[in-house]
Amino acid sequence: MPQSQPGAGDKFVLELIQRSKKPALLLLNKIDKLKDKSALLPLLEWYRNEYDWAELIPISALRGNVVEVLPKQMIKHLPPGEPIFADDDFTDQSVRTMVAEIVREKILQTTEEEIPYVTAVVVEKWEEEREDFTRIHCAIFVERGSQKKIVIGKGAARLKEIGIAARQDIESMLGHRCHLELFVKVEKDWRDKQHLLDDMGIRQG
Repeated sequence: MPQSQPGAGDKFVLELIQRSKKPALLLLNKIDKLKDKSALLPLLEWYRNEYDWAELIPISALRGNVVEVLPKQMIKHLPPGEPIFADDDFTDQSVRTMVAEIVREKILQTTEEEIPYVTAVVVEKWEEEREDFTRIHCAIFVERGSQKKIVIGKGAARLKEIGIAARQDIESMLGHRCHLELFVKVEKDWRDKQHLLDDMGIRQG
């Protein structure tokens, strides 16, 4: 359900946007959960005071209106110019970054509301043992020991579930088999540690 006040993860992302000083769209999701749409106004006003947004767009990913609304608004605010990428380019992200995002996605899907959305994943080791086999080691960073227990689960069952789901998607992306090893590390205030942010491709300042 939409919050009346942004959470820690929201504020972290907001800080990055404020430092960038670049045009940005604000999307407030889950408006389908609101019985009274006027409850959204205080949150919109709070965000409006925090940054000069190009557009503020309430959406419902569940109902799919974002598919129609978001591309139109993005195109509307893009400057004219030649294409930056070729038509067949899938992404500008590295394979390792995409692997980390797949693992993080599975963490959020598996733990649901039990773990904050500030969990981070870093690929610490990548070994191409053969053309058709890759060994990957990922570190999952959380801020408290209680969060580590949630991610690992009883008898490491949840971590195994995350690993199996992530490995299937990674193998599909790579086009060959891989071994995925996951480690959970407690790193208090990891969002303030530049070396971890660098590993995740997040630049501050």
